[in-house]
Amino acid sequence: MNNEKTFHVMTFGCQMNVHDSEWLARALSVRGWTEVSEEDARVYVVNTCSVREKPEQKVYSLLGRLKSYMDAHPERFVVVGGCVAQQIGRDFLARYPYVRFVFGTDQIGRAPETIDRLAEEEGKRMALLDFEDGYPAQDVVIPEAGPVSHIAGQAFVNIMKGCDNFCAYCIVPYVRGRQRSRSADDVVNECRALVERGVREITLLGQNVNSFGLDKQGDGTSFAELLERVATIDGLSRLRFTTSHPKDIAPEVIAAFGRFETLCPSLHLPMQAGSDSVLRAMGRGYDMQRYMGLVEALRAVRPDIALTTDLIVGFPGETDEDFRQTLQAVERVGFESSFSFMYSDRPGTRAEKMAFKIDRQVKGERLMELQALQERLTADALAACVGREAEVLVESHSKVQASDDVVSWRGRDRHGRVVNFPWPSEGGDLTGKLVRVGIETAKKHSLWGKAVGNPW
Repeated sequence: MNNEKTFHVMTFGCQMNVHDSEWLARALSVRGWTEVSEEDARVYVVNTCSVREKPEQKVYSLLGRLKSYMDAHPERFVVVGGCVAQQIGRDFLARYPYVRFVFGTDQIGRAPETIDRLAEEEGKRMALLDFEDGYPAQDVVIPEAGPVSHIAGQAFVNIMKGCDNFCAYCIVPYVRGRQRSRSADDVVNECRALVERGVREITLLGQNVNSFGLDKQGDGTSFAELLERVATIDGLSRLRFTTSHPKDIAPEVIAAFGRFETLCPSLHLPMQAGSDSVLRAMGRGYDMQRYMGLVEALRAVRPDIALTTDLIVGFPGETDEDFRQTLQAVERVGFESSFSFMYSDRPGTRAEKMAFKIDRQVKGERLMELQALQERLTADALAACVGREAEVLVESHSKVQASDDVVSWRGRDRHGRVVNFPWPSEGGDLTGKLVRVGIETAKKHSLWGKAVGNPW
């Protein structure tokens, strides 16, 4: 092992973390670093998530496993960033001698130059954990060649940092700071540059995109206005955004689903619970009448919209009746998919101090029942697609390949559903291309079909 500038990134958590990791990889690449496999890296970058207890524990397990590399090659070192880094801070340096750099959620923009410096200064260790007053400075790094995303043809664009909601269970405001909106012109310029590089689909990212521009850092542009500016960029095929807080989604944003063809008919709208009493305890700022009103309004302007959600079971004080109301709400909406979790205490949150904690076994039983319901709803939604055609943006080869003469490809339709289809092996690389597919079969979590016409 020598002192070559090689690195490997390991990412936990949400799409914002995925985006941050991709940015950091590009930023290191333009500084002369090469991304390699885990076995061959000199520097390991661990981008962490603390929104739930499980991904946080996975970080500690990973750091323990990485120790063997450092034991064999002392010149190697670990960098820890993201939400757990913000939460734990310098304790990482005290607990793990081979962790030489810890950076918080606002300091990723300074990470590339710091990693460069540490590679040259053996033994030096650093922590950058301060929150910035405004939107943190971070260069837009688009390489001259090669993919701009881990999935060719797609890109994530951050529009804001932090959150002001302080939901009772959520650690995000403590590890990502208060909400700060990015300049609308900066967002639009980045999106336009990505489209010029061949990106077909852009996802706008924020902890609560619907409140974009409402903080003191905002430039007066509302999220609905930003959506219109991005949706009308020449050459953009698809636009998505996440995450939406139900209490803040404006009528103009709902109307945008009917106005702009580029805005995909899919929306992740976290419900968290179907009981008004639980929602009040969570501090969510809406009730089920408000939530169901949003669902009806969305389907009025875009009847085919695919809705997905987040759900927490076993929040402190949740009764059997509260849980039944959640099941009823999930079935009434008919979510195509959901991310569901057992409640777990997060340090410093209001819910951590609440009484009437639910027994783990009860939480587990409720989660299993909820997930069984969701599996049925997902199967129904996918079965309804059979016999239709879908426009698929190709992401990669499918995990299952039929033969040497035929390559199976995988992508997503405009509703976000995974679609697989075969294509002759001599047909070339379809990654990043759009293909119309006639859907023939619905599997448990995906669709299979045959291409109709040529890719474009």
